[in-house]
Amino acid sequence: MSTSALVLGLFISWGLFLVILMEACRCYFLIKGRIRSNEFKPDNSNLPPFMQRLARAHANCIEGFPIFGGLLILALVTGRTEITDALAPWFLFARLAQSSIHVASLSVVAVNARFVTFVVQVGIAVYWAWALLLN
Repeated sequence: MSTSALVLGLFISWGLFLVILMEACRCYFLIKGRIRSNEFKPDNSNLPPFMQRLARAHANCIEGFPIFGGLLILALVTGRTEITDALAPWFLFARLAQSSIHVASLSVVAVNARFVTFVVQVGIAVYWAWALLLN
């Protein structure tokens, strides 16, 4: 398996982990009687701040999948993973850092750090798109 394929699988698994964590927390709130099943809002806005940040981190991961995952898939189906393999682990590290920071805090320092991790991902994606489409 190429590094790109492994990172794509881990990227998908990270999104899955975030949704499982969110649903486990929601189940906890249901079991404890803190909320009824028909009261959940998609953004968790009626739940504690951690849950709101978790919902946003998950949504952000899913929103990025068509771009980042799509470029990895393009490299895989065209047999050009030599373009994506070297930076794929750095992309994944930046994605994991972004989500983790998002869940942990909304402080100014955290938001700035999260932005830096996103810029890293975008920079990698721009390079991948350029290399895959123009070379």
